[in-house]
Amino acid sequence: MGAELISGRIARMERVTSESSVKVRMDLDGTGTSNISTGVPFYDHMLTALSRHSLIDLDVEASGDIHIDVHHTVEDTAIVLGEVLRVALGDKRGIRRFGNATIPLDEAIAQAVVDVSGRPYLVHSGEPEGQQYHLIGGHFTGSMTRHVFEAITYHSGICLHMTLLGGRDPHHIVEAQFKAFARALREAVESDPRTDEIPSTKGAL
Repeated sequence: MGAELISGRIARMERVTSESSVKVRMDLDGTGTSNISTGVPFYDHMLTALSRHSLIDLDVEASGDIHIDVHHTVEDTAIVLGEVLRVALGDKRGIRRFGNATIPLDEAIAQAVVDVSGRPYLVHSGEPEGQQYHLIGGHFTGSMTRHVFEAITYHSGICLHMTLLGGRDPHHIVEAQFKAFARALREAVESDPRTDEIPSTKGAL
């Protein structure tokens, strides 16, 4: 089934295919509480960080054919996250719309710029050559980072410019990006106390 709005800015979705089963519940006005289980430990770690630093409550339960590869489960979870985010945002009335965050993690530093535009677009740059081949935590391949951001942006209808400004350790490179995305998303989706209008000259996002 498609994503459904429960109340306010709380939405959920269940998606089942021959490759994975994913359930997500999201509250945009939460406190950063999460319950994440995807069968991919490093991905769980990243989604927990995403929830904590965006202050978006997340319940994620996923399973899939990880005995073949984690690709399907990781990407399908991101697809559902994007769909639920899109529905939870509603008509986007009264949000800030734009968010910008630059976040360090030891030697790594990443910048994320978000526009809740209704037009899906991803620019992802700066990762060092070879990052895509690193196996992090024994399961998560570095190339999956871009796949996650692609799926979230395309299915939520947001624009994301993600730039790795520096980094050496593969774990730190990925985590800095997830935390930067979390902080930029937090700013973009939060309520603007100065207006309850849709933040667009077109009157729709």
